Amino acid sequence: MRMMKKMLSDIMKGVVCPAFTDCEITDITADSRKAGEGVVFVCIRGLSADGHDYAADALAKGSPVVVCERDLGLAQQIVVASTQTAFAVMCENLFGNPLEQLRLIGVTGTNGKTSATLITKQVLERCGHKCGLIGTIQNMIGDEVIPARFTTPDIYELHSLFGRMAEAGCEYVIMEVSSHALELGRVTGLHFAAACFTNLTEDHLDLHGTMEAYFAAKAKLFAMTDCAIVNIDDAWGNRLRIGENVELMTYGIENDLADLCARQVHYAADGVSFLLCTDGQELPVKVPTPGRFSAYNALSAAGCALAVGLSPEEIAEALCHSTGIKGRAEVYPTGRDFTIILDYAHTPDGVENILSAMREVTEGRLVVLLGCGGDRDPYKRPIMGEAASRLADFVIVTSDNPRSEDPERIVQQILPGVEQHDTPHVVIVNRREAMKYAVEHAQPKDVIVLAGKGHEDYQILATGKIHFDEREVLAEIFDELA
Repeated sequence: MRMMKKMLSDIMKGVVCPAFTDCEITDITADSRKAGEGVVFVCIRGLSADGHDYAADALAKGSPVVVCERDLGLAQQIVVASTQTAFAVMCENLFGNPLEQLRLIGVTGTNGKTSATLITKQVLERCGHKCGLIGTIQNMIGDEVIPARFTTPDIYELHSLFGRMAEAGCEYVIMEVSSHALELGRVTGLHFAAACFTNLTEDHLDLHGTMEAYFAAKAKLFAMTDCAIVNIDDAWGNRLRIGENVELMTYGIENDLADLCARQVHYAADGVSFLLCTDGQELPVKVPTPGRFSAYNALSAAGCALAVGLSPEEIAEALCHSTGIKGRAEVYPTGRDFTIILDYAHTPDGVENILSAMREVTEGRLVVLLGCGGDRDPYKRPIMGEAASRLADFVIVTSDNPRSEDPERIVQQILPGVEQHDTPHVVIVNRREAMKYAVEHAQPKDVIVLAGKGHEDYQILATGKIHFDEREVLAEIFDELA
């Protein structure tokens, strides 16, 4: 949805800047490679490059003007205080100011973002509200699926999506808001009707460096919202400080003082049931995904729905009709006397959550297959191994997305954690072969958790990305063993 042939003055509305010569433009960009005839180039400083260094090249390629933060001595320049803020306003103008028709709901946290956003979408749509969704697995406009490149797209792509969503008649946009997006300014200028904090555990320290910095990045979202929905069972959630003009709604399972809580929680292999308690009401709910985290995801979705005006009765009824999420405690139909669960768990807390959940409903052995991603925080590797060994009856250590790293080296960094306990384990670096081993050695009533890939249908190797959908791989393995 690219707006062609607009006047520069229309695009610059709301941007504080000196007078400039108006002209016709076709597009705007912060990527110098896309600069050219009719395309305004906005100079933004990134982590590894500064757009100001490419301003002259953009003009040479035909850009009618560059927007910059300092005088570059160029005849066709517009100097502004913040190019990042200016670019956000310009993108909104370019795509027809779609946020005037949409209410945004944001979800941030280490775990649960994808499930919480998808369940929130299901709840709102069950109650008659058309929604857009922006997230890790996919972007959606109603039922239309649009592939996602990033958890939170850059500001240009965001406003392009917002424009398409507004045109399609969406009322709400539910979006995952990553710490990367908050740190790198991808959500600059956005305002949320509601924002939810799910939890915080060790992840993304390759970018943030420390947990404090990671938390500070997440906390930025709560200066951009009308209502903050916070999990107060989480220690970091309890530390979150909300501004005076932001309404606070808390949720939890362990804390009866929460505004929204789950009581009489019952865990089963086919899901979780509980009483949804808020404002003196107790409403029965059952959701179709097993595990304690499933109750938290339902509570976060309920909080978001309450914050935008739905009634508790509507929400409870809609939750009972919600469906499972691909790659999140997803049950693979084996047709055998054992169960396979596909889950995206790729952090220590994620592994702990899925294994603790399945431990409660496993009658045989609990078997886990896991690896760790390459070119990512190496400190969590032994922690994930320890959690797997402590909670499972058998551990298969394998490869995840090794990227540019040696898969064998990653495995060797997982093993010290696994070896902290006497749990039997085996190392099979090739993930397909590891999965085949798990199926071949399954015993009656076993639950096998394939951790780390979840919704992903690929594997990233040093040689590049290959197609790897665990559902397809499992189907092939069962055919081979038939």
